[in-house]
Amino acid sequence: MPMINLNPTWFIEGYVDFELQKYRLLAYLQEINKYFNQNKLYPQLSDVIFHYNNLLAFRHNKKLLQEQFPKKISQVDLQRLEVIYEEMLQDDELMRELELITSFALQEMKHTIDSGVQIYEYVEQQMKIEPVGILPLYKDEGYALLQYENLPDVQVYVYHVTLFEHQRSRYKGIRMEYVRNWHKTRFTTYESLKKDIIQWHKVLPNPAVYLVRTPLHVPFQETLFPIAKRMLMRTITEQDAIA
Repeated sequence: MPMINLNPTWFIEGYVDFELQKYRLLAYLQEINKYFNQNKLYPQLSDVIFHYNNLLAFRHNKKLLQEQFPKKISQVDLQRLEVIYEEMLQDDELMRELELITSFALQEMKHTIDSGVQIYEYVEQQMKIEPVGILPLYKDEGYALLQYENLPDVQVYVYHVTLFEHQRSRYKGIRMEYVRNWHKTRFTTYESLKKDIIQWHKVLPNPAVYLVRTPLHVPFQETLFPIAKRMLMRTITEQDAIA
């Protein structure tokens, strides 16, 4: 079932009425919490955080977070919001209604975000990341092995650390591409698995290889994979800073 979505300008769309927008918001958050109850965090957690930050920015600056979320916010959205806000400034009653809507929404979104973050932190605490064998000096490309403990299947991904620029700032990101599933027996070591992957894939001659595993059987695509991806990026960044 597709997730109920909110537009970036949901709180000023249609008739600006507290009761109407309240029920729109609560329906959205109820849907988010259904996913959280199944330990499915993404993209739901990042979506509700976006809307929370967007409301904060609107209340403080009366603008959308275009710089922080360039893919979610279009120039048309931004211009439309600014025009509508200028019109609203002339209507005290409308501004009071908007204040009620945004204040209520921030409070309710914060509860939902806290719930998602609590799940995230618990899952992250139960996950272990460690290098397999000796790491090379160049760690911006390599393999990530993702595994549920006590299960033989190991999901193998090739990763690439990327550098991109946005408005005079430089950011690091990480891209992970699925390679294949490997069946690990109790007689197979991770070092021998690393050797088999290098010989079979034949793309990276001396790659960095990291193992990420967890005893929790949380959903793979919605929770394990995105958290493992962030852990891997943080680990590589920290190791680069020490080197």
